[in-house]
Amino acid sequence: MNRREFLSAAAAAALSTTAMPRAARAAPPELRLLTWEGYADDQWVNEFQAKHNATVKVTYTGSVDEIFAKLLASNGEDFDVIAVETSSYKRLVEQKLLKPLQLDRLPNRANLGPTFQAVKAIVFDGKTYAAPFAWGSIPLIYDKKEFPTPPDSWSVLWDDKYQGRAIAMDDATNAIVTTALFLGIKDPFNMSDADFAAVKAKLIEQKKYVLTYYAGFDDGVSIFAQGNVVLMMSMGEPQVPMLQKKGVDAALVIPKEGAIGWIDCWTISAGARDDALAHAWIDFMLDKRVGTYISEKTGYGNTTNLEANAKIGLTYADRLVFLEAPEDQAKRIKLWNEIKATQAP
Repeated sequence: MNRREFLSAAAAAALSTTAMPRAARAAPPELRLLTWEGYADDQWVNEFQAKHNATVKVTYTGSVDEIFAKLLASNGEDFDVIAVETSSYKRLVEQKLLKPLQLDRLPNRANLGPTFQAVKAIVFDGKTYAAPFAWGSIPLIYDKKEFPTPPDSWSVLWDDKYQGRAIAMDDATNAIVTTALFLGIKDPFNMSDADFAAVKAKLIEQKKYVLTYYAGFDDGVSIFAQGNVVLMMSMGEPQVPMLQKKGVDAALVIPKEGAIGWIDCWTISAGARDDALAHAWIDFMLDKRVGTYISEKTGYGNTTNLEANAKIGLTYADRLVFLEAPEDQAKRIKLWNEIKATQAP
């Protein structure tokens, strides 16, 4: 049977079954998600499928660059809803890979906490492209045995007393933005040449105080737990319990100059096949029950149930500077590589 014969046979079979109810023959609509592990667990997928008589296909991603590449390769037609962090929206919108949200289809946006109701990194030409869902920070982690009182400034990473007892992550964005915050630079995502020079000088100066740069949660925790390290420019909240499991009396603090925050948001692909179903998923994710689950399971903050955040100590979202697209990422990566290649003073 060739393709045409198959189609004819299928059509004949369809005519012969006209007595069957239409609902029994129609395939349920499919929602295609591209997201991070932990954001679309079975209990929520199953509940959504039952409520909307739909199927949900989940594809997990490992990086923002992977998300961008997959959307670009298909002009967004391979996915309906995506979870991605705020600093990515500028390039995704510029490439016309996303649709603005229809906010009247998202009644659960009313659950968003005050900090998450007006995130400027997801608004372009007055249109909102995403709904904030989960958040975290790039805090300062310290050993409580060394610091009975938490350090209150990033300046501790340039303190002679702790020379060689601090580690920092090997990451251009986080190193540059955090140092810009410490230096009081007004807009750490749109810096002048003078700002870049000041940040570079400060990070080169820091090299004599930092034992090493690390890459990844496990790497940082492992180096810290080996002893003699008492400070870490952290990759995020999960490193505290990881250190505690290794016997380190660790805690985190948001210094007085502020710290980087990140927000993962749900957005709709330009190639989404069913806008109503896509909005229904996003609204479902803004249910407070889902927010509570995210905080309890991952240890990250959620955007809809602030009480659940408070229970795990995440009460500082309003003190964070949430990531935005920088003026020139290539320039920042080049600067960071120059810093790393420079001999410590």
